[in-house]
Amino acid sequence: MLSAAAPTVNGVMDPLCFIEPADAIRVIADSIGQAARRELVREVVGAWVDAIPEHELPVHYAKAVAALGEEDLHALAGWHVAHNIAQPLANREFLVGVFPSLGPDRREALRIAAGFHGDQAFDAGVTEERALAVVLPHLPRERAAALAHRCIELYIEDRLGSRN
Repeated sequence: MLSAAAPTVNGVMDPLCFIEPADAIRVIADSIGQAARRELVREVVGAWVDAIPEHELPVHYAKAVAALGEEDLHALAGWHVAHNIAQPLANREFLVGVFPSLGPDRREALRIAAGFHGDQAFDAGVTEERALAVVLPHLPRERAAALAHRCIELYIEDRLGSRN
């Protein structure tokens, strides 16, 4: 029987209350196809970026940009241009230097850079499990619980054959 203290997400009892949300996310990742796993990891990375304290954003952005290859640096510079933020300069120092001026777009820039870095890691053979092991411990429990619900949606989409 569930107690009154059972975890809730948006005021609704969490159906995954007997398993930690991070563990549920890992189980789901092990149960879906490669394309859905990549989407799941993108969702986890996005949640991680949202949970980073404001003052830590520049450090994480610098790390993500430092790990990018030339093609991804050009794509990130193109994102800056598309948002009328800066001239297209695919240079690590420039991209890190312009980061503070991005204002409310800083999280999106980090999300993109971290996503490129994640894609490079997958292409190089880094497993999704390793990526999840790095990011999941940094998510607040409530955010991880909400993310677990999104992962259930990805699982269903994968099993039904839609999108993935």
